[in-house]
Order: sequence, then structure tokens, then C-alpha cells
Amino acid sequence: MAVQRRRHHFYQRFRLMIPMISAVAAALLFLFAMLSFLAPSPIDSDHMHRRRQHITYNEKGSEVVEKLEFRVPKDGGKLSHDVWSSRNSEHFYGCSNASSKFPNAEAATKPNRYLLIATSGGLNQQRTGITDAVVVARILNATLVVPKLDQRSYWKDSSNFSEIFDVDWFASYLSNDVKIIKQLPSSKGRKALSAYSLRVPRKCSERCYINRILPVLVKKRAVQLNKFDYRLANKLDTEYQKLRCRVNYHALRFTDPILKMGQQLVQRMRMRKKHYIALHLRFEPDMLAFSGCDYGGGEKEHKELGAIRRRWKTLHKSNPDRARRQGRCPLTPEEVGLMLRALGYGSDVHIYVASGEVYRGDETLAPLKALFPNFHSKETIATKEELEPFSSFSSRMAALDFIVCDESDVFVTNNNGNMAKILAGRRRYFGHKPTIRPNAKKLYRLFLNRSNSTWDVFASSVRTFQKGFMGEPKEVRPGRGGFHENPSTCICEDSVAKLDKNSGSRKFSRDKSTKKFVANDEVDVDDNDEDNDNDDDDDQNDLTDRDMFNETMSDYESLNFEDPELEEIISD
Repeated sequence: MAVQRRRHHFYQRFRLMIPMISAVAAALLFLFAMLSFLAPSPIDSDHMHRRRQHITYNEKGSEVVEKLEFRVPKDGGKLSHDVWSSRNSEHFYGCSNASSKFPNAEAATKPNRYLLIATSGGLNQQRTGITDAVVVARILNATLVVPKLDQRSYWKDSSNFSEIFDVDWFASYLSNDVKIIKQLPSSKGRKALSAYSLRVPRKCSERCYINRILPVLVKKRAVQLNKFDYRLANKLDTEYQKLRCRVNYHALRFTDPILKMGQQLVQRMRMRKKHYIALHLRFEPDMLAFSGCDYGGGEKEHKELGAIRRRWKTLHKSNPDRARRQGRCPLTPEEVGLMLRALGYGSDVHIYVASGEVYRGDETLAPLKALFPNFHSKETIATKEELEPFSSFSSRMAALDFIVCDESDVFVTNNNGNMAKILAGRRRYFGHKPTIRPNAKKLYRLFLNRSNSTWDVFASSVRTFQKGFMGEPKEVRPGRGGFHENPSTCICEDSVAKLDKNSGSRKFSRDKSTKKFVANDEVDVDDNDEDNDNDDDDDQNDLTDRDMFNETMSDYESLNFEDPELEEIISD
């Protein structure tokens, strides 16, 4: 009995404590709930590195974790600088006049020496050949016959020099430097003069031409150099480099019909908006097949591009991942658009696209057009009737794109071919207008991992990686890269810029060239291994320079193409 009474008493006391226990538990639960509500979530505290997550439920009631969309803003954001100009560009200007030590053509040119050249490739590859031909004629103290354009290459353009360039202006502007005639002179009472055909090695130096070509020229009187592309060394004496600039930036002027149509296209872009971007997209099937990269198109893409790639038996089996890591893959149109938005260009910006047939057409371009709806090309801002005189000639159509890109406020290139290089050099020479080349080696990881990043972090990283790839003064050390791309010898600084440079930590060596120019009359036939004079313009061993120099689609002249058609497609 006593045991039962004690048990009953215990139950009575426990029953009285239940409400008190419930009240305490409720208070603790309420307190925990308040703390959970007020404290920052671990997701929010890590928002700089991860996109936020939220939980939804499917029809069966199961939890489904979804990531919020990578939100790309419509505007370019607020930046500390003007996106339409280069910093400190007002202190730099093109300077290519010859010095008093450079004899004029009348004194330098020797009689009975005639140089002919046959160019190779597309418009811009031929342009480099023409520029270098003038310099070679001067090295040999020869009269230059107006160059022959390539009419049999992949581009199949039947145009001659005078149908692309103003030949009279060309000869007149350079009259103090090189004597230029339209054809070989006829000989009265003698056998007609014919040119002896030769080919010179690539990057042939001044010594190389004097040793290899001059003896033949003196003997034969007329020499034609065939497939003349990249046949002159990158590094030359200062006076020859300045002559290169006079040819490329002043003497080579398009014919009036091309100039007139090109300027009309520029004016129509300006009518739409004060500023515009020109984009050299280079996303054609042949280009992508050559790159050997993976662009996310799955098995269908692999088969289509693989079939094109097999046309060139000299290409090795590709490694897409390695190529992208090395920065050798062109950005997709969507990636180009994301890069531009991160650099501060909003959706209201007008873009002119210079491109051939884009792989998969509108499907591929759709993401870029969604980011930049004001999307134009020469075909959309000119009528078929206006383009009809040019449309059957690839070089003339390329010339129209060249003009619009050259006149643009910002030029964006998606590869490092000849058009990109020449325009980069011109834009440096004429005021360092912004010229953007994607730092693909660094950007690829950003694009790959953008699903794990906020827009602000992504955009900040893009701006960081693009430093040194925007066409601003002093981005590339003088003498680095190809001369047509970085004509440092022909760019001068005003006193303010020089003062800033001398007071800064980075110093550039002075040009030590003091060579006196004389006629090349003494023929030295000693053909030794010094011909190329260690022309290491593509040497990127310096880590600082390597970071500064865009390696996307590396310099084509340094590649050993065994298939001429492949070289012509890729390099221009």
C-alpha cells in the first residue's frame, strides 16, 4: 500500500509540472526561432562566392534545390573611366617622317634594278606583303613595280592592285622613298625584259636580302619574289620601320568607290548612336575546325567540325581542353557579349559585326543579340544594290569591313589574324583608340565557373584579366610582338608623357640605332646563317610580357603551315 501511495503522489506532482515544462520549451523554441530569423544565413554571408539557393517543391512534395539565374545587368555599371577612350592617349601620336640621314629615292635608286612581288592570301595578308615590298625595294635600291595581288588563292578574288588601292596616290606619296612604276619598261631594240622568279625565306633580314637577292638582281636586272608574305624581318633599323609606317598608314589608301561606300556605312552607324563597337567575330566553321576546340555543341558539333578538319591532313589530333587552357580557342559570341558587358558596355550599345558565315548562324548569335539587340552588319545597313559592285569580290567586301572597324570607337577582335594585327597597329598609331582582345587564357576559367559566381565578382575579374589587352599606351613593351601590330618606333610621346615615364619605376631602353644609310653597291655573296639576325619577335619568354601579350590564336606567321589553303583561311 505504501508503495502505491508514493507512486500516486509522484504522478500527481509530474502532472502539475507538465504545463511549466511546456511553457519553458515554447519559450526556448521562440527564442531559437528569433535568433535564426535575425542571424545572417550562411548562404548570404558567402554571397560573394556563391549564388543563392532556395527550396521549392515538385508535385510529389519532394524538395528541389534550385540555383538563382546568373543575372546579367542591362547596363554596363558605373566605372571610373570612359569606356570609349584609352587612358592618357592624348599624350601619344603617330610619327613616321624620315630623318635627314635617309637619302631620297632619286639619290638611292640604282638604274636597271627592278623588283616585282606577287602577294599571297586575303586582303590584309596582302597588305603586309605590299608594305614590306616597299621596304625591300629600298634595301635593294631598286625600282618597285606595282605589286601583283593574289588572284588564285582560297579567296578567289580577281581584283588587281588599282581596283583595291589608289595606285597613283601610292606612287606619289612614296616618291621620296622609293621609285614606283606600273609595269616593267620595254627595251627598244632589245629582248623584252622579264623578271627572274625567286622565293625568299620568311623573316628575311636586311643582310639576308643583300646576300641572297641583290647579286641575282644585279645580274638579271629584274627579280620577282613570289608568295610574298612575312618575307621581311620584324626587327629592322629605325628608318626602315618608319618607312613601313608611311606605307601602311598613309600610302595604302583604298580606291574612291570603296572609300565612299565605307564612309556611308560609318555614317549610318553614327546616325544610330554617337559611339559604336566594331566586332571582328571570326566564328566561321573553318576557323572553329582549325582551332580543334569544343564549343558546347555536343556530338553534332564534333561530327560537323571534325569532317571539316579532316580536309587538312597536316593537322594533328586536337585536344580541346588543352587548347582552351592555353587560350587558343576563340570566344563564343555569348562569351564575347558577357565580356563586353563586364567591361562596361550596356545593352543600348550598337555593335557592327565584321564576319563571314557564322557557324550555325542565328542559333549561335542569339545569346549575343540578346545582350546587345542593336546588332548590325554591312548587309543590314546597306541595300543589295549598294553592295552589288563589291559583293562578288571578297577583298573589296573585306575593305568595307576594314573601314568600318578602323573608324569605330572600340574595336574588338576574337582572334589574332592579320586584320586584327593591322587594325591594332593603326589604332595605336592614330591615337590609341580602344582595341580589345580577349585574354582567353585567363577568361576561360571565368566562363567555365560563372555558375558559381555573382555577376559583380565575374565582372570585376574580367576587368582585371583584361588589363593589358585594351589597346592603351604602354601595354606592350616596345619591340615586342609583330611590328604591324605594335609599331612602337612610329609612336611618339609629348613632354608630359615622357616626364611621367621618366619619373616612374618602369624604364624603356633608348633606340641605339645610329646606322648611316648608303647605297648597296658592294655585293657580298657570303650566304651564312646570320641571314635572319635572330629575329625573335615572337619570343615571349619574359613572364611579364607573356601576361601582357594576348596569345589567343597565336601569330600565324610563326606556324609552319603545310597546306597553303589552310594558311590563307586562318591567317586573314
